[in-house]
Order: sequence, then structure tokens, then C-alpha cells
Amino acid sequence: MESVGVVLAMLLAVIGSGYLVRLLPFAVPLPLVQIALGAVISGVFGHGVALDPEIFFLLFLPPLLFLDGWRIPKVGLFRDKGTILELALGLVVFTVLGAGFLIHWLVPTMPLPVAFALAAIVAPTDPVAVSSIAARVPIPHRLMHILEGESLLNDATGLVCFRFAVAAAMTGAFSLADASLTFLWVALGGIACGVAITVSVAFIQRVAGQRLGEEPGSPILVNLLIPFGAYLAAEHLHASGILAAVAAGISMSYVELSGRALATTRVRRAVVWDTVQFSLNGVMFVLLGEQLPDIVARALHDARLDENMTEWTLLGTALLISLGLIVLRLVWVWVSLRLTILKARRHGRQIYRPNFRLVVATSLAGVRGAITMAGVLTLPLALPNGAPFPGRDLAIFYASAVIIVSLLVASIGLPRVLRNLEVPEESAELAEEDRARHDAAIAAINAIDKAAHLHAEHQEDADVHASAIDHVRGVYEHRLGVGGLYDPSRVRVAEQAEREYRLAALQAERKAILALVHGRELSDEIARKLLREIDLVEARYG
Repeated sequence: MESVGVVLAMLLAVIGSGYLVRLLPFAVPLPLVQIALGAVISGVFGHGVALDPEIFFLLFLPPLLFLDGWRIPKVGLFRDKGTILELALGLVVFTVLGAGFLIHWLVPTMPLPVAFALAAIVAPTDPVAVSSIAARVPIPHRLMHILEGESLLNDATGLVCFRFAVAAAMTGAFSLADASLTFLWVALGGIACGVAITVSVAFIQRVAGQRLGEEPGSPILVNLLIPFGAYLAAEHLHASGILAAVAAGISMSYVELSGRALATTRVRRAVVWDTVQFSLNGVMFVLLGEQLPDIVARALHDARLDENMTEWTLLGTALLISLGLIVLRLVWVWVSLRLTILKARRHGRQIYRPNFRLVVATSLAGVRGAITMAGVLTLPLALPNGAPFPGRDLAIFYASAVIIVSLLVASIGLPRVLRNLEVPEESAELAEEDRARHDAAIAAINAIDKAAHLHAEHQEDADVHASAIDHVRGVYEHRLGVGGLYDPSRVRVAEQAEREYRLAALQAERKAILALVHGRELSDEIARKLLREIDLVEARYG
């Protein structure tokens, strides 16, 4: 029962953190509040949750990575694939080498392979942490797409480097050839598993639904299970379960564009996934907070055993490691940008040269999170000869410190760096939206005209059909701006005005129905039906 109480306390902490952030007189990142509440829960219950890293990876990461891969804009992902791969592959290896030597220099008692292992696990940014920061910081859309793509793909690089660094610490041997081949299999095998699972499940589900029918909740449940299936299949083949979950999400976005899912299924599925995302995001940071007291206590114990290390030395070293990661990222981004500009000039192409503040923002946005925490906890407890694994508790402490510092730096630094920064607008996206709305409205009007001819022979209700046709057609003509030249900007203004009036009308409808229910003039069953219709329309304008 105590475990159930801890779980309920964590969920309440996730809910309460949102209200607490709004009550505070100053801006505090939501993940930091959740970490603090997790530490409080650990103190109240007397101990933190016994976190099994493998279970943590399985329960939390697949659905969140699947959803990020599903919802990330694919146009931006493929458009900036060169930059994303430079960050996801090159930057991680550069960080492992640079931070590994830095950590070994700062903490000589930590063996070099262990320092490389720590550097490898703090090198990848975390998509969940990046998303949580982006929700409160006005990051430019294109930069956000690059950061999301980087954080989705760099985990495989970091985890492969981590795996081989740990192996070197355990055995004292390292093979670059084996590491390269392993990385290829881990990455390509994981991506293949994710795509194959999603496409296969979608095909089987479609065939079974056409021949046998299906329960209303079945497609949603299948959708929730896909990331776990992809993750487990990839891990069984010793490939990257993380990349499998991401690839499954990206594949799911293309499967969804087939348009075979019912509208009600899509609406319900979106609500379910939003709830899952909100809950798991928050619980992950609460769990991190619950681990912190024990992590700090063990690190302080190790520090006291070393005559050359004090509590202040421990804290200062953690800050220097975090600063080193930011500097390494800044150097890589700046050099990579200079090489890209130089290459473009050689080919005679024009390229946007971003303000240096945007380069700094990209460096500060390297937020670490749950993947770093879960990964570092997988460090072995002992060497093959039975001796304790050297520097394990210190590595876990430094990884935790990097997570907290990166969250603080991004939350405090990004708003100031990005303030009043002029970035070229994504005009192409707006033009695509206008064109899609225009073409969809034209198709709708043609369909209305076709349906009107089919119903023309029913003379008994001709006036009713004519009125309905005029009403529906008028909605789409309004979107097209009929009555003058098509002007997307004026149509957007008109849609905003329509939104305000519709919301006011819907609120009045809701109040009228509730008044009838309170006066016992309407049954609660009918009221729920009518209120659901109003809610769905309001969601479209909300």
C-alpha cells in the first residue's frame, strides 16, 4: 500500500505543480518545481522510489518519444536534416571526447573510461526536457524543429558511446571498429523495427476492422501499445529501442494521413495522448526529485572519504562540468555554422546568416533530462573482480547536477538571449496553410453543389434543402472571401472575428442547457449529448 501511496503522491505533485507555478510571484520552470516536489515526497515517505532503469526506460520513454516523433513537423525535420545530423552525431562524439577529458582533469580519482561514460550519458539532449522548456520560452519555430529533431536522434549516439565506455571500464579494452559496427546496427536496426511494427500493425488493424468490425476504443488501445511493441522488438534484437519508438511515431504520422481513422477516433485519441503526455512528463521529473536526496547523500559520503574534496569542491566541479558542456556545444554550433556558410558561398548559394545570439540560444537550449538520469543509473555496481565500480556515485551526482543546471540555464538564459531577436518569418508555412484552406474550401463547395443536384428531385422538402445548402455553402464562401478578391490576410481577420462570436454563442448555448437541467426540464442524458456537441464545436475554435 505504501507504493500505491507514493504513486498517488507523485500524480498529485504533477497536478499541483501546475497550480504552484502560477501562484509563484516569479517565473520558475515547471520541471524544476516538479523536481522539488519529488524531493519533498521522498522526505515525507522517508525514502525515494527504488528506480529500476530498465523498467523506467520501458514505461516512460517509448510513449513520449513515439508521440514526439508523431507530432514533430516532418517538413522541418527533412529540410534541416543536415544540421540535425551534425548535432545528433558529430556534436555528441565531440562532447564525449571533450567532456570526458575535462571530467577526468577535474576529478582525477575518476578513471578515464568512467569519465567518458559520464560524458556520453550527459551528451544527448532530452526531447521531453526540451519540450517542457519550449512551452514557456518563445523559441523560434525553425530552431525548435532543429532542437526537437536533434534530441530525438542523438540518444542512439550517446548510448552507444556510453555502452562502450562502460565496457572499457569493465574490461580495459576498446575497439573502434566494433563500436562503429555496433552503432550502425543499433541505429538502423532500431529505425527498421519502428517502421515495420507501425506499418504492420496498421495494416492488420485495417484488414481486421473491415472484415470483423472493431470496438470504439480498440484503435486507441492499439495505438497506445505500438511504441511499447516497437521498443521491445528492437531491444530484443539488441538495437535501439529509443530510435524504434521515434521511428514508429514518425511512421504513424504518415499512416494517419491515409485518412482511414474515424473523426471520433482521432478526437478521442488526441485527448488520451495529451493526458498520457502530461502525466508521464510530470512524473519523470518528480521521480528525478525523489532520487536526489539519496544521490546527494551518497556523493557527499564519497567526498568526505577523499581528503582533497569538500562539499564546495563537489558543487564547483558540477558547475564546471555543466559550463564545459555549454562551451563545447557553443564551439561546435559556431564552427558548424561557419563551415555551412563557407560551403554555400563556394556553390554560389545565398544563405541566411543568423545573429550570434541565435547561436548562443542553440547552445543554451541543450537541456538534459530523464534519458540522462535513467542511463547513468545503469552503471554497474561492481567490476568483474568484485571491486566497487569506481566513481559510480559521483557520476550519478554529476549527471543529476547537469540536468538541473541545464534546466536552470535554459529557463533563465533563453528568454533574455531571444528577447527582441529578429528572426525571418516562416512565411512558407503560412502560405501552405492558406493554400490548403483555399483548396479544401473549393472542394467542399463542389461537393455541396454535387449533393444539391442529387437532392433536387425530392420536391417535398425542396425549401429545407435549399436553406441548408445556402447555409453550408455560405460558411465556405466566407472562408474564401467571396464577394471580393481572395485576400488571405483579410480571411484570417474574418476567421478571428468569427471565432470570437462563435465562442460567445456557444457559451450562451451551454448556459441555456445547464439552466434547463437545473430546472429539471431536461434529462441529464440528453444534456450530456448536447453539451458534448457544443464542446466539440468549441474545441475547433478554442
